[in-house]
Amino acid sequence: MPHEWISLLEDLYKAFGETALMVGVSSVFAILGGLPLGFLLYVSDRRLFWHSPALYRVGGFIVNVIRSVPFVILLVVLLPFTQFVLGTTIGPAAASVPLSVAAIAFYARLVQSALYEVDPGIIEAAEAFGASPARILGVVLFREALPGFLRGLTVTLVSLIGYSAMAGIVGGGGVGDLAIRFGYYRYQTDIMLVTVLVLIVLVQLVQSGGDRLAERSDRKGS
Repeated sequence: MPHEWISLLEDLYKAFGETALMVGVSSVFAILGGLPLGFLLYVSDRRLFWHSPALYRVGGFIVNVIRSVPFVILLVVLLPFTQFVLGTTIGPAAASVPLSVAAIAFYARLVQSALYEVDPGIIEAAEAFGASPARILGVVLFREALPGFLRGLTVTLVSLIGYSAMAGIVGGGGVGDLAIRFGYYRYQTDIMLVTVLVLIVLVQLVQSGGDRLAERSDRKGS
């Protein structure tokens, strides 16, 4: 094997680890932040337990603002916040901060959409049987919307993989950054093709795995 390809495999291994770190961290924050935020938007809008038009408008406005800003610009805008949180703006951990912010807003809307798809009759039946608000939220709604949550998380993961390719702007590294540095700036088309192929395979694995989990949860819920 030529020395340059051995070096490429080493760089690719390192870049894959950086991409996994960025996507993994931001995915965790997407679940921890986006899931309750999606529930909050749904509850405050649907007159379910706690109807608050003001809260819905404020929350929806913030989510829409974050989602409407192109991720490249969001990276730059959040540099001071990243510096405040981590003390640095360079590296995959630093890139995970704007990725997490974008992921929370993105996933929150998908969670809200999945909750809207739940049959209102199921909620009314649970209320008629005297189920508490916590039980309706944590058991009835969550179980019924779980396939939608998983599909939304899959879409979020795929989007984060694409966003992570822009992390090179803040020195975040990753597979996308490797493709840009070697394939674009150095005109090494073969390296770009290899890195793009890796990204394609990664996205396909995430998509197929997410679809299987969603289908399995849908069968269990039916």
